[in-house]
Order: sequence, then structure tokens, then C-alpha cells
Amino acid sequence: MARIAGVNIPLNKRVEIGLTYVYGIGQPTAKEIVAQVGVDPDTYVKDLTDDEVIKLREAVEAHEVEGDLRRERSQNVKRLSEIGSYRGMRHRRGLPSRGQRTKTNARGRKGPRRMSIAGKRKPGKK
Repeated sequence: MARIAGVNIPLNKRVEIGLTYVYGIGQPTAKEIVAQVGVDPDTYVKDLTDDEVIKLREAVEAHEVEGDLRRERSQNVKRLSEIGSYRGMRHRRGLPSRGQRTKTNARGRKGPRRMSIAGKRKPGKK
């Protein structure tokens, strides 16, 4: 079992794809790391030697990944919120912060539509 940056890499995947299970490493970075270490990208994780796993682990540690990256991103959002910037306010309200329209789209950020029940009135006295 290959454990890199605190993440168990799946054994039945290629090394290139397995590295993307680490938060902060996408496919381009994974390709770069594999080329730098000198491991064949088509090798399966279960076929890696201990030396190759150690080299991969060291190469991944050179990048900012997992807890450190998550902490840095959350601190950036918190800083924007504290200084009262426009982007910070959008983060606080749960709306898109990069200028997208919100009248018709942004359902992923705003959540499911609120149900408005048409024609429902409070019973009045007669």
C-alpha cells in the first residue's frame, strides 16, 4: 500500500492517476512529478518498488499539498472576509465571487431553489 502525503493511493491505478488522489495534485502536476522521479507513468501503484515510492513521496512533499494547502486557502478566504472586500462578502453570503450572473444560474453555489407556494394565503376573518 502506497501512502503519500497522508493519503492511501489506490493500488489498482496507474501511478499518474493515483497521485491525483492527493489534494493539490492534478494530472499536469502528477505527470511532472512522475517524469522528475523517472518512473514509467504506465506502471501500476502495486508494482512500484519501495525506492520508487520513497522518491515519489519526497517529490510530492516539495509541493504544497493536503493540510497546508487547505489551511492556506481557508486563511485567504478568511482574510478577504475580515477586510470587508467585495469578494469576501460574496464568500460570506455563499454567492459566486468572480463576476458570474446570479439571476438565472449559480445554482451550485446558491443551493437548490427555494420553493414558493403560489396562492397560499393566511385565512382571514369574515
